[in-house]
Amino acid sequence: MAGKRRTGLARSAKLAALPMGIMARRITATGKAIMTGAERGTVDEALIDKAADEIFRVLGELKGGAMKLGQALSVAEAAVPPKFADRYRDALTRLQNQAPPMPIQQAHRVLDEQLGTRWRERFTEFDDQPVAAASIGQVHRAVWKDGRIVAVKIQYPGADVALLSDLKLLRMLTGTFGVFMPGVDMKSLIDEFIARTADELDYRIEADHQRTFARAFADDPRFFVPKVIASAPKVLVTEWMDAVPLSRIIAEGTVAQRNRAGLLLAEFGLSSPARVGQLHCDPHPGNYQLLPDGRLGIIDFGATVALPDGLPPVVGELARHAMAEDYDLLLATLRANGFVRPGHELDLDPVKNVVAPIIADLSGDTVHISRRMLQEHMTRAMDVKNMSMNNTFAVRTPPELPDLVMLGRVLGGIIGVCAQLDAEGPFVGLVQQWLPGYAVEGEAA
Repeated sequence: MAGKRRTGLARSAKLAALPMGIMARRITATGKAIMTGAERGTVDEALIDKAADEIFRVLGELKGGAMKLGQALSVAEAAVPPKFADRYRDALTRLQNQAPPMPIQQAHRVLDEQLGTRWRERFTEFDDQPVAAASIGQVHRAVWKDGRIVAVKIQYPGADVALLSDLKLLRMLTGTFGVFMPGVDMKSLIDEFIARTADELDYRIEADHQRTFARAFADDPRFFVPKVIASAPKVLVTEWMDAVPLSRIIAEGTVAQRNRAGLLLAEFGLSSPARVGQLHCDPHPGNYQLLPDGRLGIIDFGATVALPDGLPPVVGELARHAMAEDYDLLLATLRANGFVRPGHELDLDPVKNVVAPIIADLSGDTVHISRRMLQEHMTRAMDVKNMSMNNTFAVRTPPELPDLVMLGRVLGGIIGVCAQLDAEGPFVGLVQQWLPGYAVEGEAA
């Protein structure tokens, strides 16, 4: 017990030291610029390099919590400025794939505790060598007693305590990430992780979510959700899926594979609230796979949000006004639905400066979602000329629509993955089809 406490204190000390160290370097760098006359941009770039190296070095030692954060940040990699993109991508790859497998004797003990000591009778084969290791568990390939090939996900002992601890410690890094990821609200991201981690740690909750999605997409020609075979708090058994992860499609897929994967991913995200009444909230490339028959396979349903009435129609209505560049109607809709605080004015010029170029890229029958496009829009959005302090205080998420923050993060994540895929296709058509409120009443969607 004392050893675990010492380890926790050491991890805390490493995290606590990060912002202090980076702040000290910033002060030193500023002094150097004044003394030597160096260009501020040059000094800042060197600072960002050192900050990124140190952040990922320390995060690499934090296991579960860092890997979970790395998975979420991976979807934003397409928006990182080009000069840092390769290093960012490499660091995240290491962050997500660092987990060593637990000793097989330990895995067997978890199976004993969760499925009973006669768990082997449920399988005709069980491969002791894990096929995948993730932030809080690892996956084994096995054959169920009825002959079906299955995936057996086993949670690491103590992963729940360690992950919650890591995620709370990661709060210390919210300001630090701003050094090389300006514009990303890390505090909200990490707070959201902490709030939803409890569900992810109980595989029975994940199993219930997966069963719901599997029923909704049963026999669908475009999507495949593996059926749940058995579940316990720390063990989940599902159908096996032979497919290519989108992470590999991103690295080496054909143009046709990239385009199909991007369109299917967008359709899955947009259509799930209407078809399932839930939204899959973990859109990183490892959770989506392309099957040989062209279907998109989806795994990892630990993080979902219930939307029993589907997406709020106001989302489609706002998208329709933005696409028409009708800013007066856009503002009126924002006000009518509580997005603008009472008594505040909204400055539309910065909004137009950001939205108009996006609409220009979305015109036409097909849209090419590329890293370059996303980087340009992110750069424009973070330009001080397009930021308004007045708008910062005026805009809010309506209290009656709290899930819009999660929805925005998920849809932003899907766009990020599509940019990594360099996907091209009729994305606007999917928006017209699946966003309630987008089509005018009496008009074909």
